[in-house]
Amino acid sequence: MKQDAAEDTKDYYLPDFCTSRAALAIVLIVELTAFVLALASWNRELGFWRDLSRLSLFLIWIGLMGAALLCWLNRWLRRMSAAQVSAAVLAIITGVVGFVSAIAWAAGQTQFAEDFGITPLFPQELRGFGLRNMAISIVITALALRYFYVAHEWQRNVEMQARARVHALQARIRPHFLFNSMNTIASLTRSDPAQAEQAVQDLADLFRANLSEKRNTITLEQELEVARIYQRIEELRLGNRLQVVWNIGQLPMQAIVPGLLLQPLLENAIYHGVEPQPNGGVVTVTGELAGGLITIVVRNGVVDRQTDREGNKLALANIRERLALMYGERALVKAGRFEQEYIVTLRFPHVEDRARLTA
Repeated sequence: MKQDAAEDTKDYYLPDFCTSRAALAIVLIVELTAFVLALASWNRELGFWRDLSRLSLFLIWIGLMGAALLCWLNRWLRRMSAAQVSAAVLAIITGVVGFVSAIAWAAGQTQFAEDFGITPLFPQELRGFGLRNMAISIVITALALRYFYVAHEWQRNVEMQARARVHALQARIRPHFLFNSMNTIASLTRSDPAQAEQAVQDLADLFRANLSEKRNTITLEQELEVARIYQRIEELRLGNRLQVVWNIGQLPMQAIVPGLLLQPLLENAIYHGVEPQPNGGVVTVTGELAGGLITIVVRNGVVDRQTDREGNKLALANIRERLALMYGERALVKAGRFEQEYIVTLRFPHVEDRARLTA
């Protein structure tokens, strides 16, 4: 039943009208619409600015009242199919427009409007005024719903592609790493059974973390633990040839990050920058928090260009895409060779509340 509810939620394509961002967007759209209508009508009797003020007041009530109703009915609308949501929103907005039109007409019939000479600002005939406004609202609302639906489907398609890439990354356990790890464990069973047991546990934990379906977002502390597990396994095979330096004392460990953020970078650094070198190498992981942004830099030395391997860019492209999905333009991924080092830099906002990721 929970899975069915989740699938139904995926069909809900409307934005969250309960947020301050949505209210600001509605105000801006309403003012732009009022400006265009005032230019188009160009009422010489009222003048441009009086006509703009009148239209702005009328439309702002419609916009904010419609947003308030959609926010209040959010849970009810989420239970509907996309077609039912569209019909319900059209009915709600049309009803709001009709109601506000009637209020505007009634306000013009009051003694107050007559005493202050503002009767010309209000409609004099209700039926034509209301029907015309409702017809216009149906067209504009239908166009807006179409835009919301297309934007939702595009975002959903991007997320599905990213999820497919995550699954591909999770399934991409390099055969040489698995075979080498098993050979190392086999040799340890004779020389150091306790360490062999620990290596088996580390390998199981690593596979569990890589293949888990529930690790789309985890804490930075959990991600660092997965990277260290991978480091311990590789240290059993490479010995003193592998050195990993961690300078991450300034990082907020409860920050929310996408799963498989650092372990693939450490894997690439070891596979391309350390393992090919006869004397091994050093991988340095540095992290800091400044100005609300987390910066993580992974670097490894590339001494001999001839031994540097052209690797699969799947992991790096996947990390870039998932950070962009989670943080938008606030995330940054840079990678490249600088002199004798290959450096990958990740920068993204410091967020410790999963609810804020979609706000």
